[in-house]
Amino acid sequence: MSAPDGNPVGAERSIGQLFASATTEMSALVHDEIALAKAQLKQDVKRGVTSGGAFMVAGAVLVFSLPMLNFALAYAIRTWSDWNLALCFLLSFAANVLLAVLLVLVGVVFAKKARKGKGPQKVAASVKETAGVLQKAKPHPRPAPVSETVEVVARSSS
Repeated sequence: MSAPDGNPVGAERSIGQLFASATTEMSALVHDEIALAKAQLKQDVKRGVTSGGAFMVAGAVLVFSLPMLNFALAYAIRTWSDWNLALCFLLSFAANVLLAVLLVLVGVVFAKKARKGKGPQKVAASVKETAGVLQKAKPHPRPAPVSETVEVVARSSS
């Protein structure tokens, strides 16, 4: 059995190998989180498109069906009830408005779902949390090597 970098499990690895392994795994994690953010954005956009489509269909139904449906429904009500023709036209208009209101409610429901979708914000918070944990990580202290000369090396933190 071997580790992801090809070294056998349990074998001593150098700090460079450990750092390279950690960097590779961190890169893979970031790529996976970006893919997750894209998938969540795609879902939110899909909900938004569905909402917009429902609003457009509601408008089209109201505009294109009013004349034809008003006449047909008004004359049907008149045939069934012997009411005044003007009242029959008002009732047919009310039926069309009721249908449009139902379609608007469907659009509102999908718009609220799209607005609630906070996929990218969740991923961004996760990335920040991971970065915060890594920034706070400190290497384990190592005993100084015993030798006659001690070299001091200054490191920049850039």
